[in-house]
Amino acid sequence: MPAGRAGSAGGLKDSGKIEVATETLTGMGSVTDNQQIASLPGGLAQRSVPFHRRYRAAGRFGSLVLGALTLAGCASMVAPKPKDPDALAEYEEANDRFEPLNRKMYNLSVWADKYSLRPVAKAYVWAVPRPVRSSLGNMIRTMNEPVVFFNDVGAGKPRRAGDSFARWCINMVAGVGGFVDVAKYVGYPHHDNDGGLTLATWGIASGPYLFLPMMGPSSIRDGVGYGIDQGLSPWNYVPRGYGLITFNWAYNIMGTINTRADHLDDLDQVQRDALDPYATIRSAYQQQRKALADSIKNDHRATVPDWYN
Repeated sequence: MPAGRAGSAGGLKDSGKIEVATETLTGMGSVTDNQQIASLPGGLAQRSVPFHRRYRAAGRFGSLVLGALTLAGCASMVAPKPKDPDALAEYEEANDRFEPLNRKMYNLSVWADKYSLRPVAKAYVWAVPRPVRSSLGNMIRTMNEPVVFFNDVGAGKPRRAGDSFARWCINMVAGVGGFVDVAKYVGYPHHDNDGGLTLATWGIASGPYLFLPMMGPSSIRDGVGYGIDQGLSPWNYVPRGYGLITFNWAYNIMGTINTRADHLDDLDQVQRDALDPYATIRSAYQQQRKALADSIKNDHRATVPDWYN
């Protein structure tokens, strides 16, 4: 079988559940919050909800455009369709027609992470106590809650939208700006949504799998969804001044380091134990995105919360 399609996660020794951030799996991921999907071979699970700030947006949008232009101009980077029926089935399941180029981008990201973000994350874990890191993660998640809310509205899920709005209000006030996830303890656990998932609930196909430098696993649909999220994030419309520019930079940098630090062991295990880390990440990403979209579509809870009745 072609490399990267068969045995995508078969080399993992530990069959337990692993929680990782999808973009962190790339070695160059940006700030994400955690979510577990545990239905993958070898127990690998991962997550993908980008956080949206104007400085990161510029670099990531540029990466997306550059990747699209590169794909359009490099016919040699398109994997040919196999004629063997079994191989063709694997090819279609992988949905990775740009695999030659995607693998190059993956290798570049892993190399960059090895000599940049990973050492910084290890030092961060050594210097910053876990409770402080957890509080920073809560704050980052709270700051992204408005984007989740708007996508819940776009997906036509008022109950989910109400939960997101309640979480933001509770954590911003009682949670001291989001550093403490109070909402979780009063019946409003976190859930994820983003522009790509909203488009998925509208029936829009994902398009081919893409691995973009500095962005990681994605697809045509998720790339478009990321652009939508930039427009939905209220923080991109905050006026300058009063130290907000400095806050934006600190928020982005610390969030990225904090997320990478949370998954040091997970990523090391993937690189060490998976027969094909690239294919493992691709499979995890695609299965997780499908599971997330299905969970949103199948959420038919009543609009009002249970306690109201």
